[in-house]
Formats: sequence, structure tokens, C-alpha cells
Amino acid sequence: MGILGWIVLGLLAGAIAKAIMPGNDPGGFIITMLLGIVGAILGGFIGSALFGTDLGSFFDLRTWLLAIVGSLILLGIYRLVAGKRSHA
Repeated sequence: MGILGWIVLGLLAGAIAKAIMPGNDPGGFIITMLLGIVGAILGGFIGSALFGTDLGSFFDLRTWLLAIVGSLILLGIYRLVAGKRSHA
């Protein structure tokens, strides 16, 4: 799957991550979607390093799970970092 596929997957994974982790995010919807894209790409790279193979197509369950997990991790890190800045 090419970079454009990961971007589209990231937009959807960011929306799913936001649905799983609701709440007020500093930066709003746009930042959440950008975190989704970066999280999906990061999840894809980590997954390909762990599994040692191409992750497959856009419709592969492994690809979706890695993209969503990557997005959730980045969203959590962003909330921790941005939350500390707003309280300081």
C-alpha cells in the first residue's frame, strides 16, 4: 500500500481513535486527523518491522488495527503533552 493509502487510512483511523478516546483535545478535529495520519504511518512502519513483511492491502485487518493503535498512542501522547502545557 502506498503513502496515499496510508494517508486515507490515517484519516479514518484518527476518527476511530477519537471515537474510542472521546474528550476535549487541544487543537480540535484537524489536529486529531493529522495525528491519525502520522499514527497510521508510524503503525505501518512498526508493524512492517515487527512482522518483516508488507502489511497487505487497504482492507487487511492487521493494517487497520496497527493504524488505529498507532493513532491512539499518538493521541494519548499529544493529550499528555498539550495538557501539561495548558496547565503550566
